[in-house]
Amino acid sequence: MALDLAEALGDVELVSVDSMQVYRGMDVGTAKASAAERARVPHHLLDLADPAEEWSVARFQREARAAIADIEARGRRALLVGGTGLYVRAVIDDLRFAGEDPVGRAALTAEAAEPGGPARLHARLAAVDPVAASRIEPGNVRRTVRALEVVGLTGAPFSASGSGLRTFAPPIVPVRMFGLWLPSAVLDARIGARVDTMYADGLLAEAAALVRPGRPPLSATAGQAIGYREALAVLDGTAPDVDAARAATVRRTRRFARRQIRWFRRDPRVTWWGSPANPRACTPALLECCR
Repeated sequence: MALDLAEALGDVELVSVDSMQVYRGMDVGTAKASAAERARVPHHLLDLADPAEEWSVARFQREARAAIADIEARGRRALLVGGTGLYVRAVIDDLRFAGEDPVGRAALTAEAAEPGGPARLHARLAAVDPVAASRIEPGNVRRTVRALEVVGLTGAPFSASGSGLRTFAPPIVPVRMFGLWLPSAVLDARIGARVDTMYADGLLAEAAALVRPGRPPLSATAGQAIGYREALAVLDGTAPDVDAARAATVRRTRRFARRQIRWFRRDPRVTWWGSPANPRACTPALLECCR
């Protein structure tokens, strides 16, 4: 749909707002735009980092704002496309992010890899910031580590650093926000079909290439990406078979989709478009809004 809009409008370039499409070599599992699609319309913020690198929302904020400024300096417009909610807010709102402590993060990550490590870290977070601990699932090691990292850096609760997310002021950049809606049954069916396509298009081979001998280990973020974590479990033998990995990927994707919907529906600045069968039916109306 974004490609259709960009080609019809003529002065638009696409900016990916996806936390996993920034990684090189993670193409199939992220549904990254193909070479043919990139040839049709310029794309930005794809393939910025090696999967061994830790990526942050603060870094994305800098890269995205620079890309938008470059696009507009050339007399063109940016169409932001993607569903990573915090990344969207980081680009359009005046959000400030705590710094980073790579050494402290590495120590916490190593502790999380020990037996009982995730539960121990989550309990530590609950002791210093119970609000953040209540919002982070005990098994979400990456977010638990980040929360403890921020507490260590700032001396303030991690939960306080996201206070700006609970308000919806006018964006700091001129932007119109549109959400595409589908009934849950249609969305669930599409998710199942997408996962089947991922495996048919070589997700297992792509995952194997990411961990081939001689490569540095995947970052915690890349290694937990939906689809890749399950494919890697097949490769290392911790998943019983491909069917189990496929089913687990569908379940995680559906849970993620529900969280995406809840996140964006809280934002009163989003105008929702859709139809029971296909949101692309809204393309003519959206085209008029964007002219």
